Amino acid sequence: MSSAFPLDTKILIVDDMERMRSLVREQIRSVGYSNFYEADNGEKALQVLAKNSSPTPFGLILCDWNMPVMNGLDFLKVLRSHASYRTLPFLMVTAEADRESVLAAIKAGASNYIVKPFPPAVLDQKLKIMAQKLKG
Repeated sequence: MSSAFPLDTKILIVDDMERMRSLVREQIRSVGYSNFYEADNGEKALQVLAKNSSPTPFGLILCDWNMPVMNGLDFLKVLRSHASYRTLPFLMVTAEADRESVLAAIKAGASNYIVKPFPPAVLDQKLKIMAQKLKG
């Protein structure tokens, strides 16, 4: 499979369940990526972003919706309120498949949306769509 983003893209995976982070990591690894960071809620994800001392910024966030402390939707809203993160590709990864949830995520600034569980091919397709939007 061809990759949508450069294979060295820094990716932040946010999910409160370690098992789900592991599954998402394996799914995204299967389409060619290997530069991962993790957080178990939105608040910790903001800390990971703030501590990023590397000259290479994060290029993609895959985030669960339902988490304690700060859920994915609230994290997305905070993220989008900062100028430096307004266009950072953000894939909402969730079991919430109803139309209202999808619309809420898109309205808050999600770049795309994927419903768990998903095969690598669907993930790759979503990432390609997101990359195309970035290229304009």
